[in-house]
Amino acid sequence: MLLRNVFLLLLCLVAVSPSRADDGYRLWLKYDRIADAAERQQYARVAQFVASPGTTPVLRAASAELQRGLGGLLGQPVPVVASAGSRTGGIVLRVEAPARAAGQPLKAEGYRIFSEKNNLVITGPTDRAVLYGAFALLRQVQTRQPLAGLSLSSSPRIEYRMLNHWDNPNGTVERGYAGSSIWKWYELPERLDPRYTDYARANASVGINGVVINNVNASARYLSAEYIGKVAALAGVLRPYGQRVYLSVFWAAPKVLGGLSTADPLDPAVKQWWAAKSDELYQAIPDFGGFLVKANSEGEPGPQDYGRNHADGANMLAQALGRHDGVVMWRAFVYKAGSADRFKQAYEEFQPLDGKFDPKVLVQVKNGPIDFMAREPFHPLFGAMPQTPLVLEVQLTQEYLGFATHLVYLGPLIKEVLESDTYAKGPGSTVAKVVDGTVDHHALSAIAGVANIGSDRNWTGHPVGQANWYAFGRLAWDHELSSAAIAREWTKMTLTTEPAAVRTLTDMLGQSRNIYVRYTMPLGLHHIMGESIHYGPQPWLAKSGRPDWTAVYYHKADSIGLGFDRTATGSNALALYKPAVQQEWGNAQTCPLNYLLWFHHVPWTQRLSTGRTLWNELATRYYTGADSVIWLQKQWATARPALDPALYADVAARLQTQHKEALWWRDACVLYFQTFARQPIPAPFTPPTRSLADIKQLVQLYQLK
Repeated sequence: MLLRNVFLLLLCLVAVSPSRADDGYRLWLKYDRIADAAERQQYARVAQFVASPGTTPVLRAASAELQRGLGGLLGQPVPVVASAGSRTGGIVLRVEAPARAAGQPLKAEGYRIFSEKNNLVITGPTDRAVLYGAFALLRQVQTRQPLAGLSLSSSPRIEYRMLNHWDNPNGTVERGYAGSSIWKWYELPERLDPRYTDYARANASVGINGVVINNVNASARYLSAEYIGKVAALAGVLRPYGQRVYLSVFWAAPKVLGGLSTADPLDPAVKQWWAAKSDELYQAIPDFGGFLVKANSEGEPGPQDYGRNHADGANMLAQALGRHDGVVMWRAFVYKAGSADRFKQAYEEFQPLDGKFDPKVLVQVKNGPIDFMAREPFHPLFGAMPQTPLVLEVQLTQEYLGFATHLVYLGPLIKEVLESDTYAKGPGSTVAKVVDGTVDHHALSAIAGVANIGSDRNWTGHPVGQANWYAFGRLAWDHELSSAAIAREWTKMTLTTEPAAVRTLTDMLGQSRNIYVRYTMPLGLHHIMGESIHYGPQPWLAKSGRPDWTAVYYHKADSIGLGFDRTATGSNALALYKPAVQQEWGNAQTCPLNYLLWFHHVPWTQRLSTGRTLWNELATRYYTGADSVIWLQKQWATARPALDPALYADVAARLQTQHKEALWWRDACVLYFQTFARQPIPAPFTPPTRSLADIKQLVQLYQLK
């Protein structure tokens, strides 16, 4: 015991060595020793030991995390014992039936932390609840909140809190900007990379309880016996941290793997193939979570290939799951070439199917109607399918947000959609309440984030990208948390606890998304980024494989004005929303400026609520947005004394790139739209020194293969 304690102490000392550069690997779970001795002693008085029965792998994971975290934060060993007995001044883990978890009723994963006989007790109805409570207690210490007399309880508002990985069998990650896949398929199942455990710990610390491990543009290979064994090995790593694995499935797998002549969901042989495959999966992975499906979208096969609809396909898979405890999440991201307005297509295909889905089916809907733009109105399906549980899908990987060189904190973006009022059952029917099931009284609820995780040492490419993983998990657990509070937590746990620096960095994070929107797609402009790679500006793009892959399809710039008319005089997509929403967005004179060009074709000379004409307001936003990146640089520099030098240098260099590319966006867009507006750059801004032809040549270089 003495030798073990000495070893733990040495580990703690190594962990806080000032010579160790912060490479970002530890994410927000750094557990560095608290510098102030008096503060350390305050926490040490109530964290002298951890008492855990350790009867399940999950409880053992919880006690090990507390030992690891408290040992590092306090700079001294924290032993784990089977029972507190008569000891006091420690932390007791206990699984109790809901009736004995006093205070408010707790869901299966809800925890309670309270004082009892001079000990802190972490309890909940399940071992998973206790695990989440353990991480909550560590968060209290990491953010320097008091433990004495602590009384805290929390239950998740959403049942399925998922990360969707877009990872492929060959190790690539679609729309991934942090290296290759973390899943090393050629090593599995024999070798389990220790990184998998650290990934599971990070997920558990923010309450994520499900992982779809592969791309929605799925390979049938994942359903082969070889890969089921590999997936089962990953499931074994994630299970002690409360996470289930799910698979994205390729609709034509019965043909590719099963040798059938069809994948028709109503064909008996197809039904039998999927039922047998489900049994095979559950035999290998007893807690397998279920299927995620992208079908009849962007060239993927699906039930419509056989004259069936989405409900036919989803229900067949749900029935194939049979008695197993799993669900089907069917993506609503569908669009076909030739439509006058892609905005409407998912609604037109899915809303008529409301009430026709199996109880095991949830329909997964992107936050907005186009495709993860920097700012979108909420998807009109939210509030329009009362008989169907809907999954909110948001994108954490920065496909349209500057990849891994632009600092963009997505807490405000996720909150913006969650707080949007659908008016489905009158005022207050927010997207959050639709998704968590309270508006329509659904038993199932889910939220999904497209992961931004890769093999880079720091996990997310841009170090601040970690904040988006963190924010998604925290909002999935409790969508009433503010994005600022989450940014403050993440900053304290990841960057610094120095108060002035925390304030500076929290403000910086909070402003970053709005800054990005201003210098890329302000006033509701959308989908004007580079073709295919989705990087940089290309508002002049007029030819592509299909019209709705061009920029001109969306911005509709002409000599009169700018923007997509989606009112009754245009595509009438606005009619997909409830009357109260239509009233808010339907008048160009009163429409919020953030959504103006989403719904209206506005004359260049029309005066907006800012007092400027559309052209002057557009130019002003591009210029001030690009200039605001300099403000981001100054904020980061202000916090420098409180930051790790290696981390500071990394982000500072990326901010230089961000400013260069913000100017690229500014010059490209103002010069291009100026050819239609035919007005000068408004004072006091200086016209770009490079020409539109220069900018187009730069974009061509990015498109080279």
